Amino acid sequence: MSSLFLDQTYLFTPGPTPIPNKINAAMARPMIGHRSPDFSVLIEDVATRLEPVFGTKHPVMILTSSGTSALEAAVVNTIHEGDHALVIVAGSFGDRLATIAENYGAFVHRLNVEWGKSCTPEMLEAFIDELGDTPIKAVFGTFNETSTGVLNPIHALGEVVKTKTDALFIVDGVSCIGAVPVDMENDHVDILVTSSQKALMLPPGLAFAAFSDRGLQAIRECPERRFYLDLKRYVDTYEKQKSTPFTPAVSLIQGAQAVCDMIEEEGWENVIKRHLLLRDMTRAGIRELGLPLLTSEEDASPTVTAVKPEGIAAPDIQKALKKDFAITIARTERSQRKDFPNRPHGLLHPIRCTESVKRT
Repeated sequence: MSSLFLDQTYLFTPGPTPIPNKINAAMARPMIGHRSPDFSVLIEDVATRLEPVFGTKHPVMILTSSGTSALEAAVVNTIHEGDHALVIVAGSFGDRLATIAENYGAFVHRLNVEWGKSCTPEMLEAFIDELGDTPIKAVFGTFNETSTGVLNPIHALGEVVKTKTDALFIVDGVSCIGAVPVDMENDHVDILVTSSQKALMLPPGLAFAAFSDRGLQAIRECPERRFYLDLKRYVDTYEKQKSTPFTPAVSLIQGAQAVCDMIEEEGWENVIKRHLLLRDMTRAGIRELGLPLLTSEEDASPTVTAVKPEGIAAPDIQKALKKDFAITIARTERSQRKDFPNRPHGLLHPIRCTESVKRT
C-alpha cells in the first residue's frame, strides 16, 4: 500500500514532538543580541515563569545543549571521583544515568527494577539498608522512564532518600516536565533536569536545570573543575547579568517564552489534567485493539505509553506505519527489547492506523 498522506507526516515519538504554530511563530521572530538588554529581559522572563512547571522557587537555568548534557551536568556538579552514588535503573535512561556517573569515577550502586515496573519506596528503602554504612553522596532516578512508559513515585522516593540518607536526590525529568506536577522542596528533589523537545513542545537544543535550596548550595560548593557544564557559572551569570555564560540558542528561548504563554493561557492544572485524559484515552484505545500494555494503571506515564505486541516486532510496526500512513513512532533504545514500541499521547488517528497494521 502506498502512503495515504504524501503531503503530511505525523510525528508521534516521545521527542521531538510536533511544534505548535504559536511556538514556531515565536522562534521566527527577528534575532536579538545575546548580550543585549532585550535578551536579559527575555531570559529572566522565561527562567522565572518556568518556576511553577518545575516546582521550584529559584529561576530555572537554561543550557544550550541536549537533555543528556543536563544529566551529565547534574552528575559532574555534585559527585567526585570515588564518591558513592545510588542509581535507580528502571529502563534504558536509568542505565544512562548510571553510566554517566561511572564515567566520572563514582562507585555506582544500581537498584535494578524490572522493566515495566516502577521503583517503590519499599524497594529503595530495602536497597539502602543493604548498603549499610556506605556513604551515599547522591541518589539518581528517572521521574518518567521513557523506554518503558513508567512514572516513578518521586515524592515517595524522595521521602525515603531524606529519611534514610544524607544524599542529594537528583532526578531526570526529561520526558515528563511540562506535563506532571512536582514540588521540589516537598518532594525532596534537589536537582531536576529536562530538555526542550518533549512535553515543553520545543525543538531539540535546550536543557533546563532547576534546584532546591540544598541543590543550589551543593553546586555552589562543588570543588571539581568544569567548564561548559559548570552549573555554578550559569547561576552566577544569571544572577549578576541576567544572561548565560556561553552563546545561547536565542530563537529557542523565544520559543520557550511562547511555551510559558500557552501554559498560562490553559492553566497549569488544566495542562496536567489534559495529559492524564490523553493517557487514559490512549491506553483505552490500545486495549480495544487487543494489544498488551507494558505498564499497570498505577505506574502508567502521563506522557508516553509502551506496548508489548505479540507476534509482531516493533521495527515492523514502525515500518508499516511510516510507509502506509506517514506516521513515525519510537521504540525502546535497548536492543534486546525490540518488541516494545512506545508512543506519546494525544493521538487517536495512529491507533486506527495501528489497527490496520494489526489486521494485515
